[in-house]
Amino acid sequence: MRTPIIAGNWKMNCTLDEAQALASGVVAELEEPLCTQVVVCPPFPCLEAVHQIIATSGVALGAQNMFWRESGAYTGEVSPAMLTSVGCQYVIIGHSERRGRFGTVEEGMTEGLLKVFGDNDETVNIKVKAAFKHDLTPIVCVGELLAEREKGLTDAVVRDQVFAALEGLDAAQVATMVFAYEPVWAIGTGEVCEAEEADRVCKVIRQAVGSKVSEEAAQAMRVQYGGSVKPDNVEGLMRQPDIDGGLVGGASLKAGDFVTLVEAAGRIKCG
Repeated sequence: MRTPIIAGNWKMNCTLDEAQALASGVVAELEEPLCTQVVVCPPFPCLEAVHQIIATSGVALGAQNMFWRESGAYTGEVSPAMLTSVGCQYVIIGHSERRGRFGTVEEGMTEGLLKVFGDNDETVNIKVKAAFKHDLTPIVCVGELLAEREKGLTDAVVRDQVFAALEGLDAAQVATMVFAYEPVWAIGTGEVCEAEEADRVCKVIRQAVGSKVSEEAAQAMRVQYGGSVKPDNVEGLMRQPDIDGGLVGGASLKAGDFVTLVEAAGRIKCG
């Protein structure tokens, strides 16, 4: 059985005090032992402080992004070694927002401004390799825009992103990684992909891994769904056979809601 995994992506939210309060709330409300792997991913300035709170719990620390070099003249970047030094075990790589792919583009966000979000298939792959080199588990995000879905391109877009992320990896590495299917049109919009369709695309991801790497790796690695996961839809999603957990945005900013998702995943997936 694959261990379910619920990861909270706090995005650009929480001051230091707020992050500490949120982490404390999550730890206080979780009932141990946990059958679900729980990960929280605060903003960079809050990583160490959050780690101090969760270090003795069953909650793991993750980062929202990283650079692929260990050090150097890369102003504003954060290296994998820096992440492990503050306790990170996971790192989100290739989130659609880091790729400049948004479900809803804010007013005033021009094409020029969108270029600040520079991830692409090539950077995702090199970051995944760097993560493994530093014993970080990558959570690799893939997903389609609404326009791509309307053109019937969902499977092709997702499959291409998966293939690119896997380039140069061996089966042992792939078996331990996490993919997150996040339809871009459902991120931060309140829209959610129907559970059966989300599961179908997660199966596409697993099949792509099987065809490129091995069926054993495909069955071992975990696939999350992300995109407006909430307490009122989590059970339907977690009942799907190819969905192993969730990458959670807004609902991870309320300790009670986040713990509800964790408990639902454990109850359904672990029996």
